[in-house]
Amino acid sequence: MSNISAGIDAATASLRPAAVAQFFIPAAASLQERRPRTLKHGDTFAVFDYNGDALSGPGSPEGLYHRDTRYLSHLYLTINGQRPMLLSSTLRDDNATLTCDLTNPDLFDDRGKLVMGHDLIHLRRSRFLWNDRCYERVAVRNYDERRQHVRIQIAFQADFADLFEVRGTARAKRGRDLPAVIEPACILLSYIGLDDRKRSTRLSFVPEPPEIRSDLVTYDFELDPHESRSLFITIGCDQTSADQPAHYSFFLALRDARRALRASSSRAALIATSNEIFNEVSRRSVSDLYMLMTDTAEGPYPYAGIPWFSTVFGRDALITAHQTLWLDPEIARGVLCHLAANQAANIDPASDAEPGKILHEVRYGEMAELGEVPFRRYYGSVDSTPLFVMLAGDYLKRTSDLATIERLMPHIEAALTWIDEYGDRDGDGFVEYGRLTEEGLINQAWKDSHDSVFHADGTLARGPIAIAEVQAYVYGAWLSAVEIFRRIGKPERAASFLARAERLRRAFDISFFDEELGTYVLALDGDKRPCRVRSSNAGHALFTGIAYPERAAQIARTLMSASSFCGWGIRTIPSTEARYNPMSYHNGSVWPHDNAMIASGLARYGHRAEAARIFEGLFAAASYIELRRLPELLCGMPRQRARGPTFYPVACSPQAWAAAAPLSLLQSCLGLDFDPDGMQISFNLPRLPSFLHEVILRRLWIGNGSVDVAVRGSGRQVVVDVIDRQGNVQVLTAA
Repeated sequence: MSNISAGIDAATASLRPAAVAQFFIPAAASLQERRPRTLKHGDTFAVFDYNGDALSGPGSPEGLYHRDTRYLSHLYLTINGQRPMLLSSTLRDDNATLTCDLTNPDLFDDRGKLVMGHDLIHLRRSRFLWNDRCYERVAVRNYDERRQHVRIQIAFQADFADLFEVRGTARAKRGRDLPAVIEPACILLSYIGLDDRKRSTRLSFVPEPPEIRSDLVTYDFELDPHESRSLFITIGCDQTSADQPAHYSFFLALRDARRALRASSSRAALIATSNEIFNEVSRRSVSDLYMLMTDTAEGPYPYAGIPWFSTVFGRDALITAHQTLWLDPEIARGVLCHLAANQAANIDPASDAEPGKILHEVRYGEMAELGEVPFRRYYGSVDSTPLFVMLAGDYLKRTSDLATIERLMPHIEAALTWIDEYGDRDGDGFVEYGRLTEEGLINQAWKDSHDSVFHADGTLARGPIAIAEVQAYVYGAWLSAVEIFRRIGKPERAASFLARAERLRRAFDISFFDEELGTYVLALDGDKRPCRVRSSNAGHALFTGIAYPERAAQIARTLMSASSFCGWGIRTIPSTEARYNPMSYHNGSVWPHDNAMIASGLARYGHRAEAARIFEGLFAAASYIELRRLPELLCGMPRQRARGPTFYPVACSPQAWAAAAPLSLLQSCLGLDFDPDGMQISFNLPRLPSFLHEVILRRLWIGNGSVDVAVRGSGRQVVVDVIDRQGNVQVLTAA
């Protein structure tokens, strides 16, 4: 422990109550008010309004982003000098394309005379992302009975703002913009940052625009009745030359983009139910997951969310992969391999790195490169490392893919060593966190707001902090180590980790369970004083099984009490606690992924009715939400009859672990489990929530076989029927 004592002292000193929020996301512009349309492919994502524009202005998150830099900050289409009226704005079910249908408003000349009535010209904007480019086709059709002159103008700008600038972080100094390079059919906008890197946006147009400026192109069309014309735009990030004409590349790229989405999502099991609204929820969840997926050198990796977190996050991806293990275990394999490839090897206080520690976050923007924010390659999460080991064990149980686990063994061993040598800072058997510099995150568990860990009177806790759910994850990691070492033929190591797990379980129960609260305390502070606060964190103890069975019913009652369960889900903090605020990020809000993990834990201990109730609450919330897409979080306002949920203003949507939540909830209610060595799929005490009478799962893979099954409610019983079978797969039901 002596090798990190200096770091412990620095961390303890730094974990004092903060005066202001750290790396906060300002709420000057509500994403809910804007309700943006989002697209993503690889390291590129885009945020547009309903018209397909990106309107620049203070607080606006809209634009085209690539590797944490905004490459296009303004895009504005007009018809005869006016903004067209919106008819509809839709994303394809697979998120492949955004289609905006627009029409002209009433158009007047300079003297106020009506020269074109509304709804005569139709514009359809079709847009998608592929390989660091944004492709768009604008189709213009005249539905008037006479010839019309139509002027289409497209204004644009590129501010090359770092994502953290867009989020509200002020910079004392920026780089410099280069003069625009204008060619007959394209414009190159460039910026040289303080990191001496040149970033460029190339806009290409087909046909060649009659008028082209550094911030505007103009097309004049003479359209006969029912005649249509199309123009094509390609916006490339760091593309210094056009590969091929924009109209040609549009169709080729569209074909490739759709093929790639179909290929990746075809790995997932198919879900069909008796409830068409839930079918929409599950389809959108799967589509969002595969849109957020980025192909890394090590395999598919779900980026956390749009717009603020479209990058590698360790914790988010590990939980997302766990939630989707039943659906597509290849996600877990990609996450494990990519995080292993980026595991910390040295002590680096600036990035909170220690040997064996698993990533928190990676950023590629100018501010990260310069150290203006600490997230270039940042390791400040206490839970990613035990979650990594835990996922490795669960992946092995799901797939029996011992070859992958054997390749990962050096990284698993390093993660286990980190838990011992660095995670347990004071040798008391619990894992604590504390930042190593003043720039690091104050709180390093999933509730990482500066004010999310506090005592009963609201006083912020001083560190190093042992948060409740991290002890549960370490317990899960020890049990995964047992499974792994048994499988690789090291029974002595397996036995030692089993003994350690049992010791941790006893110590956790003694130090964290509070009879008066009826649940586990939120945390132990740096003086080992319990933070006697009820919280959703306790549900994660059910998730990993660290809770003794005799505690489960009491914890379930506390979690499902009226102060905690608001009708949409379990609040992060119940209304009884000092810092409760249903509009806060972590102190009273409802997070879908948090609820899905709690529901999984409730089901583990036989409380499937409570798990189903959580499922019903989140499904009801999704039924009110556009696109049936659960956001990152909701406000924890009480559910009221005939009213939808209250939205959190800057919640990311889509968000990977929120997208995975309905899929995880379905597994929990069905009691779905896998034994690849025995080629068995089991449904343990399945229970359907009230809104589902039948669930059909197709392409449920195990080993080299698969089954299609129907799960149907029959009175108080649930019946599982095998519809189709490929290979020697057995389906078992425990009623």
